[in-house]
Amino acid sequence: MRATPVPCRLSPVSLGLCALFSSSLACAASTTLPELSVTADSDRDDPRVKEVTTATRTSTPARYVPQAIDSIKTASVHDYGIHDLGKALSGIPNVSNSADTRFDSLRIRGFDASNDFYLDGIRDDSQYVRDLYNIERIEVLKGPAAVLYGRGSQGGIINRVSKAPEAGRRSSIEAQGGSDDLRSLYADLSADPSDTLSLRLNMGNRDNNSFRHGIDGSRQLFAPSMSWQLSPDLNWLVQYEYSRYNRTPDRGIPGDPRTGRPVDVSRSTTYGDPQRDYIDDTAQSLRSRLNYQLNDAWQLRHTLGLFQLDSDFDNTYLTGYNASTGLVGRQRWQQDLNTRNLFNTVEIEGNVSTFGLEHTLLTGLELGEQRRHSLLRSGKGVPGVDLFNPDRGQQHNGVLAVSSNNHTDVHSRGLYVQDQVRLNDQWQLLVGLRHDRFEVDTTSKVSGLSEKQQSNSTSPRLGVVWTPLRDHAFYASWSKTFSPVGGGLIGITPGAAGNANETGPEHTRQKEIGVKSEWLDERLSTTLAVYELELYDRRSRDPDNADRYILTGLQRSRGVELTATGKLGGNWYVRGGIGLQDATIVEDTEGNAGNRINDVARRNASLFVTWKPEMGWYAETGVTLVGQRYADTRNTIVLPGYGSWDALVGWRTQDWDVRAALSNIADKTYYSSATSAGQIQFGDPRSLVVTGTYNF
Repeated sequence: MRATPVPCRLSPVSLGLCALFSSSLACAASTTLPELSVTADSDRDDPRVKEVTTATRTSTPARYVPQAIDSIKTASVHDYGIHDLGKALSGIPNVSNSADTRFDSLRIRGFDASNDFYLDGIRDDSQYVRDLYNIERIEVLKGPAAVLYGRGSQGGIINRVSKAPEAGRRSSIEAQGGSDDLRSLYADLSADPSDTLSLRLNMGNRDNNSFRHGIDGSRQLFAPSMSWQLSPDLNWLVQYEYSRYNRTPDRGIPGDPRTGRPVDVSRSTTYGDPQRDYIDDTAQSLRSRLNYQLNDAWQLRHTLGLFQLDSDFDNTYLTGYNASTGLVGRQRWQQDLNTRNLFNTVEIEGNVSTFGLEHTLLTGLELGEQRRHSLLRSGKGVPGVDLFNPDRGQQHNGVLAVSSNNHTDVHSRGLYVQDQVRLNDQWQLLVGLRHDRFEVDTTSKVSGLSEKQQSNSTSPRLGVVWTPLRDHAFYASWSKTFSPVGGGLIGITPGAAGNANETGPEHTRQKEIGVKSEWLDERLSTTLAVYELELYDRRSRDPDNADRYILTGLQRSRGVELTATGKLGGNWYVRGGIGLQDATIVEDTEGNAGNRINDVARRNASLFVTWKPEMGWYAETGVTLVGQRYADTRNTIVLPGYGSWDALVGWRTQDWDVRAALSNIADKTYYSSATSAGQIQFGDPRSLVVTGTYNF
């Protein structure tokens, strides 16, 4: 096992927390844990998250949110060796993995959510692969969310809720090993130096190879946090995270235009340049949240989020398979990417009563500044390789010419209001409105051109919840969102065709109805949702003028979702769901009308059943099913549907927990995602992961 030193000098906050930990751990080791910590963990195995904040930015019971929201605790997937978002959310109804080796990418209800990632409610839209070890749970809010979060979020958002300090919490050390030389060592340390101060530190290292030839990776994490009760009414939460992920990229395999399916090659076959290809991401995040209780009814919050990413890569991309020559075409790209995001949010939340009605009011102001600098180089004349016997030694050694060198500044402002109204015991309303101003300014250091775009938009939301029976809440909602030009990957191309015409934002609207129910004396929770989601004003190329873009396109998704989580009885737990959807391009000027959205299956599902007594042996088994998808928008290459069967068995005491997990037990060959018809990702073969945890 290899230990990689992580520089503590990267943040003054991390230095201070390191010092606090070093001075208090010895004291904490001899401190008797309060009984409250045992009580808090009494239902630790329940997969449900009964109160969520992502949907309303207030602590609200999930059943009273008039919108579907799925939550998954990372502990549920970590035991299977899963450390990335795409795999963690596989099987969540109508959520699709569209990631490649470069950065996280998902589709929610058929719509791209590549830039709709959040960390503790703060926008996290940079291009990298996120570490999940410091994450407590992942919340997926389905449908437009611009009323609280601003631009984007057409199909929904993904919010990672990080591990925070808890008074009286025990520490743990965890080691993991398994197939493909997986080996990791992590520590989750807690300390309470005083009655008003709690500390937590997550840190560790993970290394692994792959079933794919020449592919490997190494991760490091250092994440201290502090919760300080400055006064009875004022709490300060500070969280810092340093993560590094250095890996060999895997661009997958191409599709075969003759068969309309992925090429028929061994799962280990790669076509890149593993001797030189690399991706090196270093991400740092500093988050501060001040929560001031003004009185019994009102509280004031200030949230500050600072994020920085340094990402370098040298990749040999696949362009496709030429059946006549038998060669796989390739390109070489090299990028130096730096991003910095700064977000400031001030919110005031309160409870008032007027004319017999109870209101939970929320008003917020969000100010954001984002900078992105990308230097991209490309090489010509990269030699192709044989489909069945690729010579990976055929490198491109020519000159790398600058393809683009852009610097982008983004300024965003958002003002939002929300009212959760309790009319009586049966009826509740949710009303929200947000106004955004978005400015993007990009300068090309190649052409010397600069260009600026500006968008203004108002996003409404209306929802109603009716509870005619104690255990069943029926809801209906309508919401709208916007996606401005330059708000996706942050930036525009100065002087590009279409920049001078139809530069307004794209819009998305959703209608949703459903019912959220409690069963078995409120031990089991279910959600049934039916929705229609439309992206209109979609930017399309003018068929009469290739230099113009017009806002005439339409993309639509209609679907049904059913989820069930909770306790069946005794020591039996269940989590799972099924999604059915029809996501298509309805109107398009580029010949794609009527096609299905790429990487989106008509149906997907998962079901996991767990038997877990408080102590001793426990076990779990489950299946994940994903239907047929297309690798590209033109629907030329089909990715067959698949099913994966997983299981684990473990044994635990108060201090020890040892478990072994087996994934893809039947060793089925399947394809997890695709970024194009030329780059299709294999799913993992059968693999074994053994994990041991010691709590103290």
